[in-house]
Amino acid sequence: MAMKGMSMAKQTTTTLVGTIHPDVLAFTVGQDPILDLELAEWDCLGTAAHVATLARLRVRPAIIRPDEVRQVTRALAELREEARAGRFVIETADQDVHLAIERLLTTRLGDVGRRVHTGRSRNDQVAVDIRLHAREQLSELLRETTGLAEALLRFARRHERLPMVGRTHLQPAMPSSVGLWAAGYAEALLDDLLTVEAAYAYADRCPLGSAAGYGVPLPLDRAYTAKVLGFAAPHQNVIYASNARGKCESIILSALGQVMLTLSRLSEDLILYSMPEFGYFVLPPELCTGSSIMPQKYNPDVLELIRAKTACVLGQGAAAAGIVKGLAGGYNRDLQETKALYLEGLRTTRASVRIMQLLTTSLAVNPARLRAGFTPGVFATDRALQLVAGGMPFRDAYQHVRSHLDELETMDPDVAWAAKTGACGTADVAVAPLRRRVAEVAQRARRRQQATHRAFARLLGVRR
Repeated sequence: MAMKGMSMAKQTTTTLVGTIHPDVLAFTVGQDPILDLELAEWDCLGTAAHVATLARLRVRPAIIRPDEVRQVTRALAELREEARAGRFVIETADQDVHLAIERLLTTRLGDVGRRVHTGRSRNDQVAVDIRLHAREQLSELLRETTGLAEALLRFARRHERLPMVGRTHLQPAMPSSVGLWAAGYAEALLDDLLTVEAAYAYADRCPLGSAAGYGVPLPLDRAYTAKVLGFAAPHQNVIYASNARGKCESIILSALGQVMLTLSRLSEDLILYSMPEFGYFVLPPELCTGSSIMPQKYNPDVLELIRAKTACVLGQGAAAAGIVKGLAGGYNRDLQETKALYLEGLRTTRASVRIMQLLTTSLAVNPARLRAGFTPGVFATDRALQLVAGGMPFRDAYQHVRSHLDELETMDPDVAWAAKTGACGTADVAVAPLRRRVAEVAQRARRRQQATHRAFARLLGVRR
């Protein structure tokens, strides 16, 4: 037995942070060598900012000299381009992107590469990587979602006066219009983006320099670090900078879930209203899929997948919150699992928004089927309120109309729709103010993104 124990002890792999049994290494590393490829360019930026901060320390001897900062920055700019081009490789022994970059800097620059980690931990590295990544990704999501909202508003404008049966409980309810329906989903997305912008603001704090959550005995200028990375500010409390890890991912996923909920309901409407039994909308055949056995089929698989993916994103948000829920203060390795949830949630949401915009811009309507969907009962509430306007108590009008639906058979859906003017009516689609909101959100996102890109260019000494 002793011989066997000695044999097991010899089965170790050497890493930058010690030796470890290969099974433990594989288990703890997990998918990080793959997942972290998406964070590589952001780790380069975080490292460049940290090295610039180290060079400002008034200590002797200098940890990093100005000429060494230039060497490291050039090497990081090269590594960033390699990552963007797909040539960056993280080895299992690296464990993650942070040690991979340190290894490569040491290989290329020698001793200076071994000094870049002074005053930081992989805890604040991954935290800043995720926040840098999140700001870029959320900016892109804001741009893409405002693009979808704008497409819905263009659709609403084109079909503003086309009547459509409004439904509750899926049953015919009251006169509405295609314009009102489409603009309603556009406004829903704009409100969803309030949560995305809030998530952006949450991520716009720099944790770098907090190290493992307890700071370091070096006078690091964390405000300077935050500034060169284009953050609004640093985290004030270093313990909270560590504790916010995981919660940041959870908050972002929660915001993504709101966008996906709107997409899912829009998808369900389009699935229903494009069925032959309704025929209100016509999905473009090239955006549908065929059957392996039934030649006539054009299936709304894109919309069905958005419904399913919504459940996945909601589940990822719940999983991230569940991981954070039971943790004691300070870093815990559990948080490694929130990274995959966060990255997949972002990929899914952005892909869903883009495919929905593609579908919306190609969506066709069938005016005849839309008008044919009106039955006398759809006009019942409007007629009851007309009687009220003539002096009849509402409940009496309600009972009269309920007993005389045959009186509504000659009602015209175009007239009924147009009669409801004002802020509470179907005739007020309000495309113009919603388009102004779209422009404002898109402009804010664009300005923030441009500001951060300028900060990155200055940091690395590159054009972009």
